[in-house]
Amino acid sequence: MSEREQLIVGVGAGTEAADMVLNIGPQHPSTHGVLRLRLRVDGERVTECEPIVGYMHRGAEKLYEVRDFRQIMLLANRHDWLSAFSSELGVALAAERLAGVEVPERAVWLRMALAEMNRVLNHLMFLGSYPLEIGAITPMFYAFTERERLQHVFEEASGGRIHYMYNCVGGLKMDVPSGWEGRAHRALDDVETGMVRLDKLLRHNEIFAARTKGVGVLDAATAAAYGVTGPVARASGLDFDLRRDEPYLAYDQLDVPVVLRTEGDCYARFICLLDQVQVSIDLARQCLEQASLTAGPVNTKQPKIFKPPVGETYVWTENPLGANGYYLVSRGEKTPWRLKLRTASYANVQALATLMTGCLIPDMIAILGSMFFVVGDIDK
Repeated sequence: MSEREQLIVGVGAGTEAADMVLNIGPQHPSTHGVLRLRLRVDGERVTECEPIVGYMHRGAEKLYEVRDFRQIMLLANRHDWLSAFSSELGVALAAERLAGVEVPERAVWLRMALAEMNRVLNHLMFLGSYPLEIGAITPMFYAFTERERLQHVFEEASGGRIHYMYNCVGGLKMDVPSGWEGRAHRALDDVETGMVRLDKLLRHNEIFAARTKGVGVLDAATAAAYGVTGPVARASGLDFDLRRDEPYLAYDQLDVPVVLRTEGDCYARFICLLDQVQVSIDLARQCLEQASLTAGPVNTKQPKIFKPPVGETYVWTENPLGANGYYLVSRGEKTPWRLKLRTASYANVQALATLMTGCLIPDMIAILGSMFFVVGDIDK
């Protein structure tokens, strides 16, 4: 054998060996974003995982400091592009709380209806893409068929399919078109019917269960220690949902069921998303009914250049991926002195360091996809 063909795998007689270090990513932006995992592996088992973030960092928090609140809305819905409406809603709620702005009742119900439909849109993306990552392509087609129905509803109301820019300080930019509530109701009915085939395809699928059950188990104590929230935390048994526990808007007038599981594995996280879609559809229907019964404006007139008073406030909301926090500090100017974001995706990714340790390389993608994060929401 020539020297060029020789492969040295150890030291001396081969009794000493070193672990291999692998780089997973950075992935191409056309996927969920750019994330890098630095893995140390022993054979096919991961012995150490270091999530490395920052490849998509656009400095959103610093950009907020030199933009007024109309411009901030435009940027706020882009760090988590799957939860655009919910993200801009959080900024609006923080500004309204600091300035003591009272939002009209019709706007409150419409905001809640749209937030719940945005939650369904978010979950459908992961319900379609997660099976794709472990080898099943059909759920992606099913999920995107249902997403399209709701995107038509959002486009009719706001003019946007992904980035809505529909919230403003004081409510919504404009009222929805005549008859919109009925059309939104019918879209929700169609999505509910379409979810049946997605459920039948995956909930009791033996192959899907074999790839996900008992894999990537996150216990409740570890989830709490990392600050994990949302469906990932509730799949581990953490009974926490801001819509019920610290209600905002008019969630205190609704009965918000919280979907819980205790297994904490990849399968439990996926089923939590699946079941939460039905909960959000039911909540959105109730909000649409209340909105259709409530007449009046959808915003309060504010100055073109909105300047909240000097002070600080903190608002957090139950975004589709978990609890998002907005810490707003004002010095009475048109731009915030500080707007700090606490995003669910950032906390969820931290837990990968624990979840990946000890897993097999074939299970790595199943675990990674089940943590339900958007990389723009990590780097913000």
